[in-house]
Amino acid sequence: MGDTPLAWAAANGHEGVVKILLGRDDIDPNKPGKDDQTPLLRAARNGHEGVVKILLGRNDINPNKPDEYGGTPLWWASWNGDEGVVRLLLGRGDLSPDEPDEVGLTPLGSAARNGHEGVVKVLLERDDIFPSNPEIDDRTPLL
Repeated sequence: MGDTPLAWAAANGHEGVVKILLGRDDIDPNKPGKDDQTPLLRAARNGHEGVVKILLGRNDINPNKPDEYGGTPLWWASWNGDEGVVRLLLGRGDLSPDEPDEVGLTPLGSAARNGHEGVVKVLLERDDIFPSNPEIDDRTPLL
């Protein structure tokens, strides 16, 4: 499956194009493209805060939709250490912040493994993230 024009624009941070496309009635903002990645996931993965903010401003956006490997927008932003995108995503009340990928690694675990101290601190501010829950090989994210 190829990418949609919205997914391409989101992945490349083209805020103006994203706004134009979202203004059309025939555009599904949650339609996955390559690797089952939604426009929100593509923008979050690539650190495009402006596009993430635009997409999260819509009520019909699913912030928890994973890609084919189980990585959510928050998981990818945490993996890449993008504190600004992580904060934007955590601002959504319907976000599942402790959702693991297909191998069991949570956003906190992915940030900790990659040494993203700022993202780890932001995630640990939440009451719905559990750093003592075991992940891969029964290790906790903070191990």
